[in-house]
Amino acid sequence: MGGIEDTEPPLKRVRVPPGDLEKSFDNSSYLEPVSGSLGDAMARPLFSQGDGERIGSKGVFKKHEFVKIITRALYSLGYDRTGALLQEESGIQLHPSALSLFMQQVLDGKWDESLATLRTIELADESIVKSTSFLILEQKFVELLKVGEYMDALHTLRNEIVPLSINTGRVHELATCIILPSQSVVLGLSSQDNVGADSRSRFLEKLLKLLPAAVMIPERRLEHLVEQALEMQQFNCVFHNTLDNELSLLSDHQCGRNLIPSRTLQHALIWMTDTALSQQGFISQER
Repeated sequence: MGGIEDTEPPLKRVRVPPGDLEKSFDNSSYLEPVSGSLGDAMARPLFSQGDGERIGSKGVFKKHEFVKIITRALYSLGYDRTGALLQEESGIQLHPSALSLFMQQVLDGKWDESLATLRTIELADESIVKSTSFLILEQKFVELLKVGEYMDALHTLRNEIVPLSINTGRVHELATCIILPSQSVVLGLSSQDNVGADSRSRFLEKLLKLLPAAVMIPERRLEHLVEQALEMQQFNCVFHNTLDNELSLLSDHQCGRNLIPSRTLQHALIWMTDTALSQQGFISQER
C-alpha cells in the first residue's frame, strides 16, 4: 500500500514438540530475530530492565543467575571448596545470608528462631510463608510428642499451628495424636525417622522445596538445563538416528545424511531369518 517492501525473512521459530508445549518456556524466548532486521532492533530493549547484567551472545539471561546455578552444580558434585571460591571471587552468594541462618536453625531444632528468620527472607508470596511455617511447627509438635512433652505439644497446636488457618484436616489429625497416642503410629509420627539429625536433614530438604527458585536454586538445575538443550537439538535434527549416549556437550548435535536407514526393519529381519535358516539347510540358498 505504498510502503517500503519488507525484504527481510520472517522471524525463525524453533519447533516445539506438541507434548512439551506445557513445559516449554514462554514462546517469546524462542524467537530469534534475524541480524539487522526491525525485529532485532525492537527486541533488544526488552532485555534492559535494570534487573541485572545480562550475558550471552543474545543477552537473554542474567549473569548472577548463571553464576548461581554453576555454584549450585559445584556443590552438588561435591566440589565444596571450588563453590566457595566462586562465590568469593564473583561476589555473588548462592543463598541470602538469612537463608543460610534459617537452614542451620532448622538443623539445630531451633524452631522459634527459624520462624523468626523465615520472616526476614524476602518471600513475596504469603502462602509460601504460611506453608513453610506449618511444616516447621508440625515438626516441632512431633518432636515434643516423641519426648513426652504433651502439654507443650498441645500449646504448639493450639497457639501456633491453628492460628495459621491452613490445612485443617492435618490439624485434626495432629490433635488426635494427643488424645489417642496410638494414632501417632497410624500417622507415622512415632517413627524414629521423625527425630534426630538425619531426620532434620531430610525435613530441611522437604522444606526448601517450598521456597521459590529466586531464593533457593533447585537441585541439579544446571543438569536440567543441559538436558533440555540436548533434547531440543535432537528434536531439530532432521536426520536424527543416534543413541542418547553418543551425544556430546562439546559440540552441537547434527546427524548426517549417511545415518538415514537404507533398509526397512521388516526386510532386514526377513533377510536375517532366511540367512539363518539356509545355513541350517532348512531352505534353498536360491530363494
